[in-house]
Amino acid sequence: MSLPERDGDGYLVDMSIWTPDIAKAMAAADGIDMTDEKWTQILKAREYFDEYGTVPPIRKFAKYLEKDQKELFSMWMTGPMKPITKYGGLPKPTGCV
Repeated sequence: MSLPERDGDGYLVDMSIWTPDIAKAMAAADGIDMTDEKWTQILKAREYFDEYGTVPPIRKFAKYLEKDQKELFSMWMTGPMKPITKYGGLPKPTGCV
């Protein structure tokens, strides 16, 4: 699968074309191991965005998932909201990421 156009940070230029297959291809191209747990978090972030119209800050998102923030950080090895929103076809998070 050829990847759609992405910006300098790896986010989709056109978020409306997002599909699970595109998300998995983007993660693979970036060398990210897409576990079931990570995939669940991506889908939950999309659900949150659909419900509230915004990308949640990490504190709120951890609470939404009923998880500890540290667990999310260790799973993603970085600020978790950036990869979660990138592979979720969502806007870049603002503030601390």
